[in-house]
Amino acid sequence: MRNVFLALLGAGAMFCTSLPAHAQGTAKRAITIDDYFTQADLFGIAYSPNHVAYSEGRWRESSDDRKTDLWIAPTSGGKPRRLTADRAGDRAPQFAGGTLYFLGNRKRDGEKHPPYDGKTQVWTVSLEGQGTPRAVTRVEGGIEAYEISRDGKSLYYLVHVDKIEDDWAGLRAKYSKLEYGHGQNRIGQIWRLDIEADRAEKVIDAGRNIREFALAPDGKKIAMITTPDDKVVSFEGQSRVDIWNAATDKITTVPDEIYRKKMASPYAWLEKMAWNDFSDTLAFGVVFDGYPAEVVIAYFPKDGGSRVVKMPRPAGVHVRGYGTPLQWAAKQDHLYFLAEEKGRVRLCLANLEDYDNPKFTYLTKGDVVVEHFSASIDPATPRAFAAVIATPTKFADVYVARGALDLQQLTNVNPQAASWKLPQLSVVSWKGAGGVPVEGILELQPDYKQGEKVPLVVEIHGGPTTASYFKLQYWIYGRTLLPSRGYAVLCPNYRGSTGYGDKFTADLIGRENEVDVEDILKGVDHLVEQGIADSDKLAVSGWSNGGYLTNCIITKTPRFKAAISGAGIVDAIMEWGSNDEPAYAIVFKQGLPWVNPEKYHKASSTYHLDKVRTPTLIHVGGNDDRCPPGHSRMLYRALKEYVNVPTELIVYPGEGHGIMKYRNRKAKLEWDLAWLDRYVMKK
Repeated sequence: MRNVFLALLGAGAMFCTSLPAHAQGTAKRAITIDDYFTQADLFGIAYSPNHVAYSEGRWRESSDDRKTDLWIAPTSGGKPRRLTADRAGDRAPQFAGGTLYFLGNRKRDGEKHPPYDGKTQVWTVSLEGQGTPRAVTRVEGGIEAYEISRDGKSLYYLVHVDKIEDDWAGLRAKYSKLEYGHGQNRIGQIWRLDIEADRAEKVIDAGRNIREFALAPDGKKIAMITTPDDKVVSFEGQSRVDIWNAATDKITTVPDEIYRKKMASPYAWLEKMAWNDFSDTLAFGVVFDGYPAEVVIAYFPKDGGSRVVKMPRPAGVHVRGYGTPLQWAAKQDHLYFLAEEKGRVRLCLANLEDYDNPKFTYLTKGDVVVEHFSASIDPATPRAFAAVIATPTKFADVYVARGALDLQQLTNVNPQAASWKLPQLSVVSWKGAGGVPVEGILELQPDYKQGEKVPLVVEIHGGPTTASYFKLQYWIYGRTLLPSRGYAVLCPNYRGSTGYGDKFTADLIGRENEVDVEDILKGVDHLVEQGIADSDKLAVSGWSNGGYLTNCIITKTPRFKAAISGAGIVDAIMEWGSNDEPAYAIVFKQGLPWVNPEKYHKASSTYHLDKVRTPTLIHVGGNDDRCPPGHSRMLYRALKEYVNVPTELIVYPGEGHGIMKYRNRKAKLEWDLAWLDRYVMKK
């Protein structure tokens, strides 16, 4: 283990943080709400020896949304070019045979074919940014995912077809517009398109729902993550990895003992598969609620059979949960993944030549948060990659490393930020519940001077099996905006967060509404003791699990002058019974409600809402399946009708667990500021 740790501290990329020349010396001004909607956000990315392609999303008030277009930047540097400009949601770029492919939702070549209009298809476009995108697929109803063969001759794509099942199929078909608890399923199919002949054929009819697929480089195998149906409850505990063999046209299942029986929880979410260059080894992610994510390696020797192992991790380092990309280095037993540690996320290369004793090397180091990456598949350019990276002083941009470990910045997608007064970011630490060290990200006002006492907003991350990251981030939950309005913001990485060791993450199991709350409150105490936070001007806020913890905290103390509860859970039994992922409640409460009712009771704020004295603003999406709006309505009813505490309930019609529309995001930002100003600043 000591050798592994030394490898992690060893060679890493030099990270250049200097601003582009045109951004230096610009006069600074306070940030506004409208500035949020000027931001460009970066999503998918694809590396080739000469270019990096990426999706860039921008907001538009007239269409009430954020849509993505495709851009490209030379790996040698130079001005990026915009390849599409019709806001068709262009995403998932892939290079193959010198051609750039991507998904998009536009009218097919401008033709009037209603079955294709707005449906997801695969497109290509000139790398010179000339001409209009050309549709490669023309599938009625659209496709869901695709992969290009290494030789660039074949395109494989995923579709689903409806299937009515069980003994009640007749009635279900007769009244098909009704919503049923089960029996209406979607069965996955994978098709192969001969690109030159423009001819498609079905190659796999899985008989199950296909969540994801990965084509082996030799074209002879396809790996699929499948489930019995399309419900999250099945994905949590019944997903598996199936392998289709082209030679036999048979599907076999990778043994699941390693990730169903030999890990801490049987409720694994499987995702992000990747074949190695020799097409004999498959890596995939295993993500849990309540426990650290893992990478599983399945090796298929030429003499048949399989060997399935869990990739070891260095102590204190976690695989980026909720979906790290995985990619094998060309012609090597080396696997790229995102490694999370103490609020930083770095690109890591695992040397798996010895599966029982891997070695790890960071390719980025220091205070960086890598959000996306794509590595070279050419053996002539080992360790060449592109990545979307943010730091505590710079918003996310595209960087490239071309063989050497020095990173070169290729984009400056938010030049307007050079004129903004940005918050001062730092990492703070304190003793949490039981004296355990806890950290958080602290954002102070741009002009904060040591010794000043300032209003503090505690912004609690969701998950909880994730973390707040040490990066510059202007988003709708308070970071960057609130410091510009005179508030300090503390983002605590409380017990259950990732990046602080396995025990720190798993310590929350069976202890919700206990150690997590105490960790957070002790962080507030620390900032008050340090003379930073004004104890008379405190607020607490959060979304999802952050909303849940906000609800818990205001039942335990009246010290907060305002609370903002977003998509928060109130009652744990109702959570298990009504949300779309019941395994979350089962894992954290260590059983079903009738097995451990006391844990469900302890985790609920329901029974203590009479103690709330904090003015509480409540947000929730009207179609939220993850944290259903019934919880927010319960909280509102208790505070408004029975406890007589100032409260407002805002339900966003048509929105799910996240707020996606321009006008709704702006409404949330304006309501939050008005609420804090009234009850904390007393304006």
